[in-house]
Amino acid sequence: LAMAEESSSPSVLLQFAPFQSAVDDGFWRRLSSLKLDTLGIDQSPIPITGFYAPCSNPQVSNYLTLLPESLPPEAGEEASVRGTLSLGNRNRCPVPGILYNTNTLESYRAIDKRSLLKAEAKKIWEEINSGKAEEDSAVLSRFLLISFADLKKWSFHYWFAFPALVLDPPATLVNLQPATQCFTLEEAESLSAACNKWRSSSLTADVPFFLVSIASDSNVAIRPLRDWAVCQGDGQKLLFGFYDPCNLPNNPGWPLRNFLALICARWNMEKVCFLCYREKHGFADLGLSLVGEALISVPQGRAAEIGKDPQYVPNAVGWELNIEKKMVSRRISLAQSMDPTRLAISAADLNLKLMRWRALPSLNLNSLSTIKCLLLGAGTLGCQVARMLMAWGVRKITLLDSGRVAMSNPLRQSLYTFDDCLNGGNMKSVAAVNSLKRIFPAVEAEGVVMAIPMPGHPVPPQAENSVLEDCRRLQDLIASHDVVFLLTDTRESRWLPTLLCANSNKIAITAALGFDSYVVMRHGAGPLTCSSDVKSEAEDALSSQIGNLSTAHVDERQRLGCYFCNDVVAPIDSTSNRTLDQQCTVTRPGLAPIASAIAVELLVGILHHPVGIHAPGENATTCSATGEQPLGILPHQIRGSLSQFNQMTLIGHSSNSCTACCSNVVSEYRRRGMDFVLQAINHPTYLENLTGLTELMKSMNTLDVDWDDESDENADDML
Repeated sequence: LAMAEESSSPSVLLQFAPFQSAVDDGFWRRLSSLKLDTLGIDQSPIPITGFYAPCSNPQVSNYLTLLPESLPPEAGEEASVRGTLSLGNRNRCPVPGILYNTNTLESYRAIDKRSLLKAEAKKIWEEINSGKAEEDSAVLSRFLLISFADLKKWSFHYWFAFPALVLDPPATLVNLQPATQCFTLEEAESLSAACNKWRSSSLTADVPFFLVSIASDSNVAIRPLRDWAVCQGDGQKLLFGFYDPCNLPNNPGWPLRNFLALICARWNMEKVCFLCYREKHGFADLGLSLVGEALISVPQGRAAEIGKDPQYVPNAVGWELNIEKKMVSRRISLAQSMDPTRLAISAADLNLKLMRWRALPSLNLNSLSTIKCLLLGAGTLGCQVARMLMAWGVRKITLLDSGRVAMSNPLRQSLYTFDDCLNGGNMKSVAAVNSLKRIFPAVEAEGVVMAIPMPGHPVPPQAENSVLEDCRRLQDLIASHDVVFLLTDTRESRWLPTLLCANSNKIAITAALGFDSYVVMRHGAGPLTCSSDVKSEAEDALSSQIGNLSTAHVDERQRLGCYFCNDVVAPIDSTSNRTLDQQCTVTRPGLAPIASAIAVELLVGILHHPVGIHAPGENATTCSATGEQPLGILPHQIRGSLSQFNQMTLIGHSSNSCTACCSNVVSEYRRRGMDFVLQAINHPTYLENLTGLTELMKSMNTLDVDWDDESDENADDML
């Protein structure tokens, strides 16, 4: 080692180039996800990992970088896999850090930065004195990050600190020059080879501090810090090497500061030769690397004081300056760089995820975002239900309707505008889907133009094939969706969907309006399934046994009823021979939004109930016995009146004579298929005969009632 002679000029304080930080956008996105999905309002410190590497360009310093994987794994991620992502990566030397993320900007600004820096410095000092830093030298570069994430604006305030222990008195620089000027040719070649070998090994490539031992025969060996004692042999020259992220020719990088503190505290050296290791194209570059000599010392009295005080911690510095070299926080906004659709998704999910922080920890957003909803009817109710579904995070919506947008529609049907009415009017289902996508581009919406075949509306022979094709199409649509909303404006148009839902055990929800009253109800499970099974098990069993009738039918007294269970006649044509006020849906304007919102809330309750579609009907009286669910009670029917401004919950069990969901009807549909449907459409009395309603009506008509002829006299006597 051919160091220059010491200069007789006054000693110069050793000055270090500060660490610089860089944060990948993906880090902020992962932090946002972690806070929304896992952390909530928890402000506990978060362990993170930063990465840096030796300088590899004479014009640019390397930064300590935060990447998406710098954050701990979220629930469901493989921690073991994530932990090995950077192991042995020569371009990613991992450095431990701590993140303090606050809930408000005011809390961020009020952070006691002096105390936080001192606490991190204390960790470094303790790790030096315990010997841990010699086993894991990366702890010498421990860092600190404080932040506030404004998730509404995708704006992030942050400030890095790289705690550096202050030597007292400070180190003085004796000499600093390019490494090529400090070694013989043999030493330089051996040093380059040793460094390249160290950097190529997966065991040492990311170890940022090391010892360089030069033997008398110019042979160079690089060893970990724990081998300090081995390097004390006769004739060996020793340098303390570190990966230097700095590119400056006259200053070593920031990591040397705590390295000198370790050397002073652990090995009591006063003169230190150090190697600022830098690279070019992935190999050692002794022209860019620096070799320096510094003097460090602790006055005798000060050393005794330190030895007696176990609580002693050196002063520390390290808060990062901004680009203008000022001690202020930094701020970054990702809103401009993000795709507008992605921003819309993040904003839409924000309110739902915030609900889980305090009010509803058990909210299952995944079930809502993946469920497929079929809306039969794209009128006043259909438009409102679609909007409410999107507000709850439902992304897969299909609307079915055969009508066109009329001039009277946009005022009450919220998905349509005046332009949709022009030129005869756009098809409702298509216009509704276009509107949904304008409102929220990420929605997966589909429009189906189709009329629903209805009982009481006989089909002429020439139209049978077309009607049967519509029936099959509706059957396929219901089979491919998880939930069906019955939102049509006639009673008979709900019959076939109700039958198909009962057959395939789909969640079905009906909403119907009067002038100032409404009813919203969930249909019970199908009659040929086991009520004790959970939803998924019941659906799987049913789908695998289509065509095979079950002999163990559900007890009709326990199964919840459908929209038709209280009828004593089959659905018939209700559209013919109607006056103008009967042809239009005449309701108070506020009724549809109320009923639609309740219908969607009812669905959310079903999805969060342990047994889903098989959940029993509840009201305020029964919920205390069964235990209330996180979203409250799960009623069967909700009936409300605007004229009285009241609402009541009712429970109605299924009927053995229901024309839509009883076991006789479902079994007959499974046996005969579309022939059964066509007969029911052309001859509604067929359903009454099949279910026993005809016999029931006959028995009621022939029922004799014996009146007591003396009742009036007895009444007079009692007055």
